[in-house]
Amino acid sequence: MSINDYVKYMTQTAVRHFEKTPQERKSIKELRKTEKQSFLFRWFGVIPYALMFFFKKK
Repeated sequence: MSINDYVKYMTQTAVRHFEKTPQERKSIKELRKTEKQSFLFRWFGVIPYALMFFFKKK
């Protein structure tokens, strides 16, 4: 990928972003936040959840 391709891509991305209304941008940001996985799962995988459920049952 050449420098020109990268600049073209970044310009297109910025233009697409700023063409959206502020309300659209805010709703997209909130949607991404709600879809984000919890801290334990992102950093350590399934093991902390498995241990948590194991100890909750006891």
